[in-house]
Amino acid sequence: MTIVLNTTIRPEVLHGRGAVSNAVGRFEKQTRVLLDDGWDDGWRADDNTPAPLRTEVIHDATRTIIARNKSPDISFDQSINPYRGCEHGCIYCFARPSHAYLGMSPGVDFESRLFAKPNAASLLAKELSAPGYVPKVIAMGTNTDPYQPLEKKMRITRSILEVLRDFRHPVAIVTKSPLILRDADILSDMAAMGLAKAALSITTLDRKLARAMEPRAGTPQRRLQAIQGLTDAGVPAGVMFAPAIPALNDHEMEAVLSAAAGYGARSAGYVLLRLPLEIKDLFREWLDVNVPDRAKHVMTLVRQMRGGKDYDANWNTRMTGTGPYAQVMARRFHMAVKRLGLNRPTAPLAVHKFKRPSRLGDQLSLL
Repeated sequence: MTIVLNTTIRPEVLHGRGAVSNAVGRFEKQTRVLLDDGWDDGWRADDNTPAPLRTEVIHDATRTIIARNKSPDISFDQSINPYRGCEHGCIYCFARPSHAYLGMSPGVDFESRLFAKPNAASLLAKELSAPGYVPKVIAMGTNTDPYQPLEKKMRITRSILEVLRDFRHPVAIVTKSPLILRDADILSDMAAMGLAKAALSITTLDRKLARAMEPRAGTPQRRLQAIQGLTDAGVPAGVMFAPAIPALNDHEMEAVLSAAAGYGARSAGYVLLRLPLEIKDLFREWLDVNVPDRAKHVMTLVRQMRGGKDYDANWNTRMTGTGPYAQVMARRFHMAVKRLGLNRPTAPLAVHKFKRPSRLGDQLSLL
């Protein structure tokens, strides 16, 4: 499906969004820019508070739901993404460039023109029932957030979890949303069988910074409370300090890990800021608007950790970077993890319990 959109959006309507522009994706032949030629002065005088940009939801007619991964530096082999695009609007989201494949902008379009997969549960049941299916942990939240605001209404993620529970299939979830606690009943049942774990992504404890970087995600305090809620429900919970951004939030690493441990987190991880494709320009724009005094310093340090470039996609270093600053960051993380007693050895999620549930019409097993 390809949809070409008008990419000129007035700054006045972007309140509550992460991106500050809506430039076309890398595959488009034409570029549109917003130019104020003075002809709209009357419009501005008549309406000083234009309507905010509304979120549009499009049904994604996908035929498969499990995505396979072959990247050697990622800990999962398969994943499920109930949605394309994410209303959380995190400016640094590495999934933004995927909207370019749809003829849309990785900027504002990514967070305001969303694709939902309402038939995800039925597709999943069909794929898990295939005779040749080999069970491996399914990851959720690896691309866009399965608990973004749209999930409260559509409940696609919950329907997926219901299928996974019925099949006794292991799942690992990463989210920024306290909405995950809505599904604590399912996750608790699965965790009791060794089939579920979750992590909350917390980039900062500074509510003002979080609102600017992740405008529609849960507040840092509510994410900490979600960790506690999952832990109380018996679900192994962790924290992801991701992304770590030099000269912006990296100084909070120890504070975030310590706070999460205090709320019951058992594990922790971190990922260095990644700026592939269109994200580098979107992130620079965001820095210039929100932290102009630090913009150049942030990008200078980013390049120091990326071999002099905005981004280096090398599989061995793209998550942690290279150079002295990156080495210090890694050392700080490992020292904090050791001090807080995080990442202690635990049993892996149980793949061997996978079982296709009986369906109406199946023959009974002979005793």
